[in-house]
Amino acid sequence: MRRPALRGLALLAAVAALVAFRISAKGDGLDDKRIALGRALYDAQCARCHGKSLEGQADWQTRLPNGRLPAPPHDASGHTWHHPDKVLAGITKHGLKPYAGEDYESDMPAFAGVLGDEEIAAVIAFIKSTWPERERQYQERLNGRTGGQ
Repeated sequence: MRRPALRGLALLAAVAALVAFRISAKGDGLDDKRIALGRALYDAQCARCHGKSLEGQADWQTRLPNGRLPAPPHDASGHTWHHPDKVLAGITKHGLKPYAGEDYESDMPAFAGVLGDEEIAAVIAFIKSTWPERERQYQERLNGRTGGQ
């Protein structure tokens, strides 16, 4: 009796470990190394427009005289967490035109030639790491529904 019970427990432990591994492998990418890299890249590439503390530019929802919108915040006061990772990465890599339309004018550059996919993912991980739990959970649900990872 004891051996089948031990085998059952071992099997259960193996399944639990596999599930835990798959969850962490899929996870939200919020590990310390990735966040540190993302912070450094954000400081170098994004902070001049989006703010050192992710606060965005003043009056970011009011159009400038040239018709363009100022850079939005990436903290919880903005709308970044309303988008799945796939969209955030796409905007960072390709700019806003593929998402807002060819006629949309923005000061947001495309970073395709500047940052690689893993670097973009690290910047997004850093930004996400600053959000309160409610915003992170909301955005994770979006990722689940849209395949945004």
